[in-house]
Amino acid sequence: MCVRTLAGNETFNPMEIRQEENNTQRQNNNKLKKAKEKYMKIHDEMIARELQVIQERRRVDQFFSPDITDDILTASTIKYSVFINVLSRYYETVQRSKIFKILFYTAQPAHIIMLAAVLFVTSILVPSRDKIYVTNSSRITSFIYLASFVMHFGAQVWMTFVSGLSLYFALPRHTFGEVQRVLFPRYFTINACLSLITLLIFVKHHPIYTWDTELTIQVIGMSGAFFLELLIRLYLTPPLLQLIIQKNALERAAGVGNEIGRHNPGPLKHCPHYLKIHNAFRRVHVSIAMGNMLTMACTILHLHYIASKLCVL
Repeated sequence: MCVRTLAGNETFNPMEIRQEENNTQRQNNNKLKKAKEKYMKIHDEMIARELQVIQERRRVDQFFSPDITDDILTASTIKYSVFINVLSRYYETVQRSKIFKILFYTAQPAHIIMLAAVLFVTSILVPSRDKIYVTNSSRITSFIYLASFVMHFGAQVWMTFVSGLSLYFALPRHTFGEVQRVLFPRYFTINACLSLITLLIFVKHHPIYTWDTELTIQVIGMSGAFFLELLIRLYLTPPLLQLIIQKNALERAAGVGNEIGRHNPGPLKHCPHYLKIHNAFRRVHVSIAMGNMLTMACTILHLHYIASKLCVL
């Protein structure tokens, strides 16, 4: 007698298995949907908080936002570039004129400018009956006086101890020479003008009949700084620039001049012509450096005088 059992058929019923799989998949989908909705809600809340923080920062920094700053910086850079280009074109046009060549490509203009500066400073220092001195200083006059002195001293410190040394030990020697060719004339021209402004305002409020030993030393120091800077600009800077051009041309032809922080003449060390130009360059450069240090000493002397009279601290 055979006994039939349906256990196998009941266990592996395809319909029931498919229904269970559908139920499981539906439950998983529901869980995923709930989790997705939960994380989307959290993400939306985070975005809302971030937007709120950004809006608050924009309200606080509405005048200093990066976009506005970038726009202002870009516009100002473009305007400055256009202004410099206009000045350069105008200067090139003036350079081609006969008057400019007569004034700046001969030695006589330097003598005339120096003589005019000596006569002008002497006329300011020497009193006359027609002169009326103003001893009370205004805020504008004091501001111009301090600004000219501070800019003068700051330019000296920067050019002597920061810019010159940093560029010399960071750039190839010829590149450094080209930079100095651009900076040297502007540096001594600006310093001479600032020294003259400081001297004129100081003498205007300290006439010669009020001078004692201290004031006399200050006037002599400021006058010496002005005349030294003017002398360097008129008589030493032009030959230095010409020597740099000649020296660099010879070095480029010999394939040297790209070393950093040192001087290596290479095959030119036995060339008499190059050695003559190099020695002349060294003499002029040392003279300019010594003159610059003397003018800085005069500026520090006046800085000590201002510090002794300062009543703010």
